[in-house]
Amino acid sequence: MRTVGVEEELLLVDPETGEPQSLSAAVLARASRSGEDDVFEKELHSQMLEFGTHPQSGMDELGAEIARIRGEAARHARDAGCAVAALAASPLPVRPSVSMNRRYQWMAEQYGIATREQMVCGCHVHVSVESDDEGVAVVDRIRPWLPVLVALSANSPFWQGRETDYASYRSRVWQRWPSAGPTELFGSAERYQRRVADMVATGTILDEGMVYFDARLSARYPTVEVRVADVCLHAETALLIATLVRGLVETAAREGQSGRDPLDHSVSLLRLANWRAARSGLTGDLLHPVTMRRAPAETVVRALLEHVERALADSGDLERARTSCARLLREGNGARIQREVWERTGSLREVVTACVEHTQA
Repeated sequence: MRTVGVEEELLLVDPETGEPQSLSAAVLARASRSGEDDVFEKELHSQMLEFGTHPQSGMDELGAEIARIRGEAARHARDAGCAVAALAASPLPVRPSVSMNRRYQWMAEQYGIATREQMVCGCHVHVSVESDDEGVAVVDRIRPWLPVLVALSANSPFWQGRETDYASYRSRVWQRWPSAGPTELFGSAERYQRRVADMVATGTILDEGMVYFDARLSARYPTVEVRVADVCLHAETALLIATLVRGLVETAAREGQSGRDPLDHSVSLLRLANWRAARSGLTGDLLHPVTMRRAPAETVVRALLEHVERALADSGDLERARTSCARLLREGNGARIQREVWERTGSLREVVTACVEHTQA
């Protein structure tokens, strides 16, 4: 059974006003005193907090750990005078503060306003692979399915106090990094590693860790890391994304072992699929991963489940994934929930307050 780990970025907000607060240092200090400094990490902006789970082979255990750490983050934040919200972008206007370390200061100097505006929160999923060769075979084969994860996780309809008309505006902001986005087919680990080395050699990025492909070989772990999802409003949705990513990795590895070629969609088409998923979320059409033609979101989600069905059945996760997808399609993802609060109250502060509550639901 392949192990799975999840990294989530959370927003630190004032519990009364909903405005982001630059209190990550205070929250991290409290986590350190509790012996949890291996769980929580500093992020690019001081209004953000990141945590990572341990690798898990069982989804029940992974889901419990995500919920537990979210609860611990909320407790440490409360002690520091703020709250945590699983929001992929702040609905309220904010002036982000870049954290003080050499790496982040280099990014601020190199990329200017793109760094200052990158206060967005994602969900990254790591799935174990046996080798770099297997990992690249996976990266090549999961490319067209990743936009569906953007649509499922979409949780950033507001930006700087305004409705964006996107379900996942975070993913649009993320594309401002020069190394972000979908990739061409690599074909081998040697070609992948040569491409990464060439990118670093340009001096445009600092190191391998700044290769922000939608799916990449992790620089720290023997995993494929999928980086397309918004941080999900509910822990249950984060678990669904992790479940689907493991299913995609296992399915792709099996296809590679059997000699099945990856779908040869161009990067141009993959970018369009990403844009469409960010714009529509689950409330409009998406691009079908096989045909790259428009289809209703429900049809495309069903195609994803069918694509990974055997892998999910073998791991015992199929019914859970079907149930979670059906709930999202019926009740809506984070973007829909945020908009419903906005339509009901007319207050973005109330949107943030509601999301603080949903984060630990």
